Amino acid sequence: MSKITVIGDGGWGTCLAVHLANRGHEVVLWGAFPQYIAEMQRKRENPKFLPGVPFPNSLVLTGRIDQAFDKTEVILIAVPSQYLKRVFQQHVQSAPWSRVLAISVVKGIDADTLQRMSQVIHSLAPVKDLVVLSGPSISYEVARGVPTTVVAAAEDEAIARKAQALFATERFRVYTSTDVTGVELGGSLKNVIAIACGAADGLGFGTNTKAALTTRGLAEISRLGMAMGAKVETFYGLSGLGDLVTTCFSAHSRNRQVGEKLGKGATVVEITAGMEQVAEGMPTAKSAHALSKKYSVETPIMTEVYRVLYEGKSPNDAVRDLMLREPKAE
Repeated sequence: MSKITVIGDGGWGTCLAVHLANRGHEVVLWGAFPQYIAEMQRKRENPKFLPGVPFPNSLVLTGRIDQAFDKTEVILIAVPSQYLKRVFQQHVQSAPWSRVLAISVVKGIDADTLQRMSQVIHSLAPVKDLVVLSGPSISYEVARGVPTTVVAAAEDEAIARKAQALFATERFRVYTSTDVTGVELGGSLKNVIAIACGAADGLGFGTNTKAALTTRGLAEISRLGMAMGAKVETFYGLSGLGDLVTTCFSAHSRNRQVGEKLGKGATVVEITAGMEQVAEGMPTAKSAHALSKKYSVETPIMTEVYRVLYEGKSPNDAVRDLMLREPKAE
C-alpha cells in the first residue's frame, strides 16, 4: 500500500481519493479552500461535488500543503484544467516531484499554448514519472461501486503498470497504454462533442441525431488526434469511444447538461452563472477550434459548438449548417 496525495477536492478528485482509501492506501485529500475542507471534515463527505458518498475513516483531509506532501509516494493531480497553472504556481512548488509517481486525471487543452495537460504539468514542475488516467468514469457511478474500466497511459509501460496496480479492484479495471497523446486528446475532445449531443437533447431531437453526432464526432477526434501524433486505435478504445459514449449519453455528464441548456435557449452567461462544477468542454471547444486550424483538419461539429459558445450562433442554425454541408462519402 502507498501514501497518496490527491490534489483537488472536486467530484473526481474526491471520488478517487475515496476509492484509493477504500482500497487500503494511505490517502490525503488536499483542497485550496480551508473553510470547505473543514466542512467536509465535519460532514465526512463532499456535499457540493459528491453528495451522499461517505468518506472512509482513513481518508485524511487537509488545507495545508506541507502536510499533504509529507512522506508521499504518489501525487494524483485532479484540478480543473483552467486552474492547473494557478494551483501549481501558488501551492505545489514544494512537492517532491523527482521521487514520486505523478498521476494526472485533468482533462482539457491549454487555451494559451494548446498543450495537453501532461505537457503543461511537465512545463510547470520537474516531474519524473507521469501517468495519465482516463476513460468512461462518471464519478457518481464510480463512487457507488458501479463496474468501471479506464486506461493508464505513460510513455514507459512499466510506469503505467504502477498506476494500474494502485487503482485496480474487482469494480475498477485498469488497462495500460503508451499513447499518452491519444488518451489525453480522447478524454478532452469528447467533452466538446458531448455539448453538441446535449444541445440535440435540448432541441428535442432523438437517438438518430445523437448516434450521428457521436459517430461523426469520433471521426473528427480521430482525424485531429492522428494529425497531432496519436494512434488511431486509441480513439476506438476506452479513452476514446468509451469515454465519448458515456459523456454524450449520461444524465450526470456536466458537458451534456450544458449543451441541453443551450438547446433549450439558455445563454452561455446564464449557464455559467449557475454552475458549481466546471464543464471542461466549454474552454476545450476554443482550444479544439484553434487546433483544427493549426493542423488544417476539418472538425465541423466541434467548430459549430465553438460558434454557439463563442460567437452567439443558435443551436438550430448550427444543426442546419451541419446538415447542409456539401455531400461527401463517409
